[in-house]
Amino acid sequence: MRPKPRLRLRPRPPEPSGARRLARRHPGALLALFLCSTGGALAALALPAALGHTVDRLVDGGPVPWAGLLLCAVLTLAETGFDAGAAVLTTSTGARLTAHLRTRTTARVLAAEPRRALAVPTGDLTARLTARTADAATAPVTAAGAVAGVLLPLGAIVGLFVIDPWTAAAFLLGAPLLVALLHTFTRRTADAGADYQRAQSVIAHRLTEALDGADTIRAARTGAREYRRILEPLTTLAAHGRRTWAVYGRAAGQSALLLPLLMLLVLAVGGLRLHAGAIGVGDLVAASRYAALAVGIGSLTGALGALARSRAAARTLDPLLTLDPLPHEGRGPAPGGPGHLELRDVGVVQDGKQDGNQEGKQDGKQDGMQGGEPLLNGEPDRKPLLTGVHLTVPGGTSLAVVGRSGSGKSVFAAVVGRLLDPDTGTVLLDGVPLTAMDPALLRPEIAYAFARPALPGTTVEDTIAFGPWTAGPAAVREGARAARADGFVGLLPYGYATPLTDAPLSGGERQRLGLARAFAHPGRLLILDDALSGLDTVTEHHVRRALDERAGRCTRVIVAHRLSSAARADRVLWLEDGRVRATGPHEELWADPEYRAVFRTETGEAEETAEADEGPGAGADGALPRARTEEVEAR
Repeated sequence: MRPKPRLRLRPRPPEPSGARRLARRHPGALLALFLCSTGGALAALALPAALGHTVDRLVDGGPVPWAGLLLCAVLTLAETGFDAGAAVLTTSTGARLTAHLRTRTTARVLAAEPRRALAVPTGDLTARLTARTADAATAPVTAAGAVAGVLLPLGAIVGLFVIDPWTAAAFLLGAPLLVALLHTFTRRTADAGADYQRAQSVIAHRLTEALDGADTIRAARTGAREYRRILEPLTTLAAHGRRTWAVYGRAAGQSALLLPLLMLLVLAVGGLRLHAGAIGVGDLVAASRYAALAVGIGSLTGALGALARSRAAARTLDPLLTLDPLPHEGRGPAPGGPGHLELRDVGVVQDGKQDGNQEGKQDGKQDGMQGGEPLLNGEPDRKPLLTGVHLTVPGGTSLAVVGRSGSGKSVFAAVVGRLLDPDTGTVLLDGVPLTAMDPALLRPEIAYAFARPALPGTTVEDTIAFGPWTAGPAAVREGARAARADGFVGLLPYGYATPLTDAPLSGGERQRLGLARAFAHPGRLLILDDALSGLDTVTEHHVRRALDERAGRCTRVIVAHRLSSAARADRVLWLEDGRVRATGPHEELWADPEYRAVFRTETGEAEETAEADEGPGAGADGALPRARTEEVEAR
């Protein structure tokens, strides 16, 4: 008996990526960082006063001021210790916040409808989930640690006023220039950082596209052109990088000119006040130290730059963190239902962006557990993908979905398993609308297998066991046997314990692992989206027999490109341009020449089709009998 999933009856509200929300995750660590930064700043501010007092005692003569010297030593050690603690807390807390933000952002993407979540191109999405989350997560850490950067100059100015107002006034003469420098630096750093991140996203997206189409690029011998296309944004990236360093360089150059002038002005006024007898030697020493602290804006500019980058990164994460989760009413499937599937006037409109043809995108799509098919990756369009689909699939039967490329087969497969919500109409499973079901209750009832499945997990057993619940060893091996994967798995160095990195897999073997995972997580609905395309004829025959053994217990929807898959199904759905052209048994549809033409266009089926159409063994109506189909498969 499979474990009951944890439920969430209400969708979570959108969550912004603000620093305050992140700060609530580790308030203790951030408080400790704040205290360390404050403690270090206070020790640094107290040291000049203690040093000045000790110098005055030494200048005045008399016994050595051991207490003052000890206090200076203690303050120096305290400043060093607090700074070391702040450094450790900054690193560890930043890492934990980054992990949390990545997990939360990924969860929001996976909980949303795939075509909404994947409105961001794949490479850009990867960059946001990795580099951008790391930048955004530094905001609360930087803010907690920036106390020292603010407290030191402000405290130093107060210390100057306490020692001598005239000395402090001399420093304040140049303060407006210092403030203007900080403001300009922060604004330009934020702009340059945002542009740099955008250029990184373009490179990441192009690289992801090239990796997905590596076989096509190799076959077309366009590797050099793809290399140039991927690296073309490097020129822009380099320009933004140089611009960032130019901002830092100008700020450093201006501060290198401004800060010594401020120091010289403070020391000149302090020297005149010393000559006039208004302050002592120790006061002048303390004033020089305070002036150095007041003009030391390096830590402050660094904090401001980090905060600017964090804000720019957070803005790119907001569209992901505000994605609406799949709506539902908290209902579950009807208990013990056979998998009766019903579609009522279902329509899907491509209401966003897409690269090329929809069916073509399915050739490179990943497993449904990674979000399904990317419907939005290009120029805006309103192309209808499915229109007015009415269909009833009795529980426990098999349905083959056929049609030419671009007819909407994979969109249909996504809709019936709720990887995609229809724009019009309703899909019901055992009388309950899919949109009313809690995804946590629905997902264990539906198993998917794809042409190019994702293989998460460390070992072969891990990837087969991965799913809505972790399948046990017995279920893993039973699923592998049903998918005819146990043979090649047994030849691996460590069998099912073989790491995936040490298991070179062909396309067909990857498909069989994906099928094994689907078989290991039985539900009332099994959807195969071209999941048999990489299998040889004999293996496909045995897999289809395993599918037939589930008759009466599981409804099977098979996106079919091969004649043999359609011939074996209880019923065939023939799609054309997103509309239902016809439904019925394969033998009845075979009488239509246009139906037969669908299979002539499929590679590897032309001979089988021609033999069925003209050769001996065909029925009077030209249909290929089931016995003949099995004979071809076995051969």
